[in-house]
Amino acid sequence: MTNPAPMSVVLVGMPGCGKSTVGRHLARQLGLRFADSDHEIERALGVSVREVFEREGEDAFRDHEERTIASLADDARVRGMVLATGGGAVLRPANRDAMRRAGTVFYLRSTPEELHRRLRNDSHRPLLQVADPLRKLRDLYRDRDPLYRRAAHYVVEAARPSVPSLIGMVLMQLELAGLVDPQQVPSPVDSSLASR
Repeated sequence: MTNPAPMSVVLVGMPGCGKSTVGRHLARQLGLRFADSDHEIERALGVSVREVFEREGEDAFRDHEERTIASLADDARVRGMVLATGGGAVLRPANRDAMRRAGTVFYLRSTPEELHRRLRNDSHRPLLQVADPLRKLRDLYRDRDPLYRRAAHYVVEAARPSVPSLIGMVLMQLELAGLVDPQQVPSPVDSSLASR
């Protein structure tokens, strides 16, 4: 009898939608390793994502990202993982395919207006260092929303919920799909207490 494949969860969505924060907590809840593709790129190259954009340009960054996601996806299939991806990871079909092969993909969906509220003082995201960040977010959302939906198995509305609520929604979907033990899913009472 063969062992079942380890479970993996991949999070996609716009910059600032909560992928890294939700991913870290979700990994802890499920007892899985957590990886963030942007952090893995920074660790491998020894510079920030912003510096890669400035020095090499977006195309070169996307090449690094594609290699990193392919490697993390292979690892996820073998050992299980929660993987948070960069906001533009879905732009390349190879990344979308790798993510879907790696595990269950969740799109944490937020509106451009909500993201602008969260990110208005952020100086680290290279694509948002422009004169009109809200317009840029609206443009990115228009282009990327269909790709996030194409990559995802599930869409979770992430505009207003607390981190515990988002984790609860992801866990509930995984439970309904038969991918996690119901004991790992907090009851609605637990999640509402956790979000206070």
